[in-house]
Amino acid sequence: MGQLKLTSFIVLLFFLTECLNLPTKPQDGDNFKVTQKFIEDNVGYLTTISFAQYVQEASFEEVEMLVKAMTEYRDQCLANRKLPQCSKLANDALLEAICAMEGVPQKYNFSHCCNKVDFERRFCFFHNKKDDVGFLPPLPTLDPEVKCQAYKNNREYFLRHYLYEVSRRNPYVFTPTLLTDMAHIEEITKTCCEEQDKANCFQTKAIRAMIYLRGLSSFQKTVCGAYLKFGPKAIKSTYLVILSQKFPKIGFEDLTSILEDVSSKYDGCCEGDTVYCIRGRSKVMSHICSKQDSISSKIKECCSMKIPERGQCIINKNKDDKPKDLSLKAETFTDKNVCEERNADQETFMDKFLYEYSRRHQELSTPELLRIASVYDDLLKECCKTENPPDCYSNMESKFNETTEKSRKIVQRECEHFYNLKQEDLKYHNLIKFTKIAPQLSTDELIFLGEEMETALLTCCTLSEEFGCVDNLVDLVLGAVCGVKNRTVNPAVDHCCKTNFAFRRHCFDALEADKTYVPPSASQGLFTFHTDLCQAHKEELQRKKERFLVNLVKLKPERTDEELRSSLKEFTNLVDECCKAEEPEACFKDEGSKLAAKNQAS
Repeated sequence: MGQLKLTSFIVLLFFLTECLNLPTKPQDGDNFKVTQKFIEDNVGYLTTISFAQYVQEASFEEVEMLVKAMTEYRDQCLANRKLPQCSKLANDALLEAICAMEGVPQKYNFSHCCNKVDFERRFCFFHNKKDDVGFLPPLPTLDPEVKCQAYKNNREYFLRHYLYEVSRRNPYVFTPTLLTDMAHIEEITKTCCEEQDKANCFQTKAIRAMIYLRGLSSFQKTVCGAYLKFGPKAIKSTYLVILSQKFPKIGFEDLTSILEDVSSKYDGCCEGDTVYCIRGRSKVMSHICSKQDSISSKIKECCSMKIPERGQCIINKNKDDKPKDLSLKAETFTDKNVCEERNADQETFMDKFLYEYSRRHQELSTPELLRIASVYDDLLKECCKTENPPDCYSNMESKFNETTEKSRKIVQRECEHFYNLKQEDLKYHNLIKFTKIAPQLSTDELIFLGEEMETALLTCCTLSEEFGCVDNLVDLVLGAVCGVKNRTVNPAVDHCCKTNFAFRRHCFDALEADKTYVPPSASQGLFTFHTDLCQAHKEELQRKKERFLVNLVKLKPERTDEELRSSLKEFTNLVDECCKAEEPEACFKDEGSKLAAKNQAS
């Protein structure tokens, strides 16, 4: 299970080659026509994704109404492409159709978006997306037999309904990812509906799909958050590292041309423009396979496959070995002409440095390589002003080592917690930590962050590549704290999220309990317990314990970790005691009052 999680999460760091369910072959010279045909054939799925992500409160019946309208629109335009309405951008046509739905803009409070046009309307719909989906009911679960019958009766309806439920809960996940997830679910459904023990089959196989989606969701939100906060340069630098490490023999010019395709498509994908995102992703993957000989000998087999097998094959390939003639150090970045080269074209110079350093250091995390590039850039800014620049920057490797050592110590401390604490205690440790630094976040979001941190440490701390793995995954957790949009949490967290993308990890590591936070004056029912605790399943009871702990930290943020865990233990003992009592309800009332009085007094 740990290896499954590792593979899925590390895979997401090479996200741009994820499998996209397009019915094409890589040797097709003109990918646009095939992509366009796919879009036309899948209007129902694309409409479902867009509407569910833009208006998460909308019912499935309302989504189906829009699917019907957009299908009719497609048919009109296929019959006569010269119609005035057929000249619109696909996303603009979709938003216009959403706004035209009778009573829907008023019902879900997005009329103000419909009063805008073009970019302003798209931007408004994007900001209408809700990061915290706690307002939605739990994801519905069907009996396996019912699920199989539903798929058999109407495959399209079944898949659209699944896509609707997943899309509204993942408003920033890119369309190709959701389509791939849907393909995974269909394959699971086909397989499990033939099994005798359907329930066990669904439960086992669905874990893989869930991890795939959850991992890519974290990565895409982090990257989109960086794009919106720091601009296209953050995206370019991130993928420059990822591709240079994955394909160390790729030439700088080939890398740069691929990066142009990647960077230029992010505004549409992050915004939620399904058609733009699909076209862009398809172009990137075709670009990679068109240069396979100069990129990697390992992807030749992959690029001869049809999609989605092509993307999945590339994902599963390990990083290429470094070229044998690649020197240990790139001497060109310490020679006497560095300042002249840098001053001639600073952006290209730094891109080359990041490329050369990343392909030589496949063991380092993406954030760490970005930190090293930042340190080098700052060093040259100072050194190139001096009388003897080479003497000034001759110690750059020691500067890099200082930064990496600081990052390693953070990871070592986190993995010590992993080794020294039981799994349950590790989760509580992270819940207390996140709640203290960001008590303004919702309880559900804080529990999610605790789970993600626990997963990162469980996945990585036993591996030889511990440092790179932990640093990559924890950076995604911090990306979730910061959010996609420029939200405000508290001054300290906001500073870490917005000041320096590369050094966000170091900034968060230094945070303590938020000093601006004012806890609620009353316990707001925290110590009111009922017999439903006795009927709760093990997982449900565990979630209630986590909620109790988070809300207790919000109520008493000044308490030490030991004091908070002591109160949690008292709550656990109270549940055990009262569920065995002759009158559980009375016990909960009495013991709950005692626990409340004790906590209010301290």
